[in-house]
Amino acid sequence: MFDSRHIRTFHEVVRAGSYSAAARELGYTQPAITQQMKALERTVGVPLFTRAGRGLRLTEAGEALSRHAELILGSLSAAQQQLAALARLRAGRVRVCAFPSANATLIPEAMARLLAEHPGVRVELLEAEPPDSVQRLLRGECDIALAFRYPGQATEVPDGLDEIPLMEDLLTVLLPVGHSLGRRHAVRLADLDGERWIAGCPRCRANLLHVCAEEGFAPDIVFSTDDNLAVQSLVAAGVGIALMPALVLSFMCHRKVTGRAVEPHLRRQVSAYVLREHRRIPATALVLDHLRQAAASRVGC
Repeated sequence: MFDSRHIRTFHEVVRAGSYSAAARELGYTQPAITQQMKALERTVGVPLFTRAGRGLRLTEAGEALSRHAELILGSLSAAQQQLAALARLRAGRVRVCAFPSANATLIPEAMARLLAEHPGVRVELLEAEPPDSVQRLLRGECDIALAFRYPGQATEVPDGLDEIPLMEDLLTVLLPVGHSLGRRHAVRLADLDGERWIAGCPRCRANLLHVCAEEGFAPDIVFSTDDNLAVQSLVAAGVGIALMPALVLSFMCHRKVTGRAVEPHLRRQVSAYVLREHRRIPATALVLDHLRQAAASRVGC
């Protein structure tokens, strides 16, 4: 294995033409240069220099090593610059996996601020509903996972992961325009017994069944889809009603649907998940900080 210090000194000896000239350039003593070159020759196993009068001449091995030295030193310099940039947040890559409404709201707000301050940071976006997003994190397919859970659902965090709560996302009941309950400021969930329902993703469907059961009825689910636009279009067509998170309604609201608050208030917890040891990586920590800022501006929406 080559010692990078010896390669750097060798390169300077070749450039300067002698041990004494290289010593002056590097701030070493000539005996120190001599010792480093002897150590390098022991590593290589053959001489690198021969005497030519008062100067030095490269041997065949020395010529070969000289051709590689610039590449070796250039690679080392590039590696040092990249690592320093990572530490100073001038560069870095963070893979974020989030559910669709977070990718359409929290992510753009957080990334706009992040890139304005640190344009060298690169963020790759993936999309998955929970719990798949957290499983992708555990498999090493992303660095940060955004997920949501409803009250009453399992809250155990897998070993090795940290959960960073971001916000509580209120749920709204969507009614077709002209629905009799649309005249109310808020709608009691119990008053929706007998309505036809459009259910969302499996986790959202499970929550719908749970909250309706607490109010003493089982919802008549006529459609299930995790496409938020399809849910709203089905409601607009009068096929059924639905519960929709505020995050979705902040960027997508069909003109033929009416949203009303639900009593009792329903909400879901939105959190970020990260491998515990990765929280110390500067670029990852920065993305988490900007996600917290973006979520804080939406609390209570």
